[in-house]
Amino acid sequence: MTQEQANLFVRTQTNGSRTYLLIVDNTWVDGKVKQRVLHRLGRLDELVASGRLDSLLRSLGRFSEKLSVLGAHLNGDSVTTRSAKIGPALIGQRLWQTCSIDKVLTALLRERHFEFSVERAIFLSVLHRLFAPGSDRAAEKWKQDYAIDGTGPLNLHHLYRAMAWLGEALPKHQQNAATPFAPRTNKDLIEEELFAQRRDLFSSLDMVFFDTTSIYFEGEGGATVGKRGHSKDHRPDLKQMVVGMVLDHNGNPVCSELWPGNTADVKSLVPIVERLKTRFQIGEICIVADRGMISAETIAEVEKKKWKYILGVRMRSSTEAKQVVARAGRYAEVHPPSGDPKDRSPLKVKEVWVEDQRRYIVCLNEDQATKDRHDREAVVVSLRDALKHGDKSLVGNKGYRKFLRSGGKQFAVDEEKLNQEARYDGKWVLTTNTDLAPAAVAMKYKQLWRVEGRLPLDEVAARHPADLPQARRNDTRACVLLLSGAGAAQGTGRPVGREELETGVGRCDPRCGPSDRDANRHWRQRLRVP
Repeated sequence: MTQEQANLFVRTQTNGSRTYLLIVDNTWVDGKVKQRVLHRLGRLDELVASGRLDSLLRSLGRFSEKLSVLGAHLNGDSVTTRSAKIGPALIGQRLWQTCSIDKVLTALLRERHFEFSVERAIFLSVLHRLFAPGSDRAAEKWKQDYAIDGTGPLNLHHLYRAMAWLGEALPKHQQNAATPFAPRTNKDLIEEELFAQRRDLFSSLDMVFFDTTSIYFEGEGGATVGKRGHSKDHRPDLKQMVVGMVLDHNGNPVCSELWPGNTADVKSLVPIVERLKTRFQIGEICIVADRGMISAETIAEVEKKKWKYILGVRMRSSTEAKQVVARAGRYAEVHPPSGDPKDRSPLKVKEVWVEDQRRYIVCLNEDQATKDRHDREAVVVSLRDALKHGDKSLVGNKGYRKFLRSGGKQFAVDEEKLNQEARYDGKWVLTTNTDLAPAAVAMKYKQLWRVEGRLPLDEVAARHPADLPQARRNDTRACVLLLSGAGAAQGTGRPVGREELETGVGRCDPRCGPSDRDANRHWRQRLRVP
């Protein structure tokens, strides 16, 4: 008999109604495992009742470092420690360095002698915007739960000072590319340097995407830039400012801009493009913007400057667009319907010319048309049922109100309105002065949806910047927003939103179709934040 290995452990043995505790070991005998009883500790119920079992375990625990720590903790003798999350900072730092943001900031700050690291303060603000958007005051508290290199000594006033530096106006001789809405600041230099870092012989901005959002103030904020205007947050009672983002054809943020809260998108488009051409030495440019940017004055000014554009059209409010949608014609199929969720969403396009001068592209997604029809039918069924119980309360319901008409003593369902609404099922209308094929125009505009869906401005913008001591620092929100989007886009090869950074699950406009959401699986494989 040979013994190759011995493993001690405790086991029980039951004889009748009594259970005994044994110390045994395993031994190898002729190639088989045999158990050998080394000692019988006694009846289990008696050991537990007398406390001898606990005493024995404590006595043995004195010779184990791990059990000594656990025992000290139970006795209240251990030192309480805290844990810190490391995932967001590790990934954020890698993206920060890949985008060369740290190098750009260090170079711009070389002649300034701050007693704290401005670069680390900006990094903290950007990381906070990506994972838990809020104010600088919230960022200071948020960092306590994370292990972020170099941010330990930072206090709230350091974050304020870093934001003030970003929004610090440049000297007069560097203001030649300023917009009527805001002067050039340090954040403009950062944007230009970051674009130069990734620019090569093949880099161009021949096509840019433009998107805006509003950020409202609470308390006493917005003394200068804060104005009351159309609120996308449904808070017309509060002052707000408008933040715009320009992205290239790959979805990478190029620059950000800031305007007073009462500035309409249509008034900001032309000055921004002019500034864009000056700042980044761009020749030809094509503007892709959504329906909020369209107006006759804007198109006239853009065409006067001979810029190319692809713009969404408000189908229901434009008389000409209504005629374009109603005009007969054959659609050309771009992507056929498919039951495979990996395929692109179905798409048909139709080209329509008005007076041989204005070119429109009518786009149709048959899957979306089916959904629109079913949604409307569900609303109408509910509306007809509600009318049986009285109609006065229905007027305040926006979903019901648009399908109601006055029918004498009471309201009734407007059948004509239903027929008109059916014309728009699954459709959207574009206007363009490019020479691109209709299918190419539609695909470029769909790219704007993906940009907006994966880099939603209101996801990473600070919602309540009212705690800033000076109103001019609000301009820094746009810079923090741009740096957040730049880092996220660099890490995944495309722009992403906060929800993706936290969960790995993407957000897309439903019009993009199942194939676009398929990219979420690729994202989850490339980057997972704990």
